Amino acid sequence: MKTANLPHGHSAPRFRRVLRLALALALAAGSLPALAMNPAISKADPVSQTAPSAAATVPALPAPAAIATPDTAPLAAQLAILQKAKDAPTSPSLVKTVLQRAISLLGTPYRWGGSSPESGFDCSGLVGYVFRTIGIDLPRVSRAMADEGTKVASRDALAEGDLVFFGKRGHIDHVGIYVGEGKFVHAPRTGRDVTVSSLTSGYWAQKYLEARRLATGS
Repeated sequence: MKTANLPHGHSAPRFRRVLRLALALALAAGSLPALAMNPAISKADPVSQTAPSAAATVPALPAPAAIATPDTAPLAAQLAILQKAKDAPTSPSLVKTVLQRAISLLGTPYRWGGSSPESGFDCSGLVGYVFRTIGIDLPRVSRAMADEGTKVASRDALAEGDLVFFGKRGHIDHVGIYVGEGKFVHAPRTGRDVTVSSLTSGYWAQKYLEARRLATGS
């Protein structure tokens, strides 16, 4: 087998051996780029070798704090309000029964047309259910309930156990039970549970229309 002659009389096989030897010496001396001498970098996962993880560079953000409103106050706070009201020494026994029943129903889901703890409550269903526990039967809808009992002269004259009515332009569309301390218990709307709200500020204070007092001895 003949080989091509190269300048200075070198044959091709010998030239290649010399070239490989020169390359090996260059690598050993560090004269080629570092990438050629670093086989530890993985082609399958280049990011893990070259950049810190996102968890190490992005600090965790704190969870947003819950904002309490008159309708979203913690259940414990609602219970404290009602407990104080029902334990008032001036409350007649029937009114105390009404308030105790209201306490037991906090957290029951709203359901349009509902009138029991099992099915849930709408506003008038809740009020009717509570007063049936003391032997008072009320009409099914809030506007008809506003014809029962006697009218309370003013908001400042409210007493525990009074029915409080809400609406707009004189049209009643909501009812709750006054529990003292400027608060009332009611079933607000779809997606909400039976809760305690303020009668002195906020949405319901603006929607308040009138109140009625039933024959509970208050």
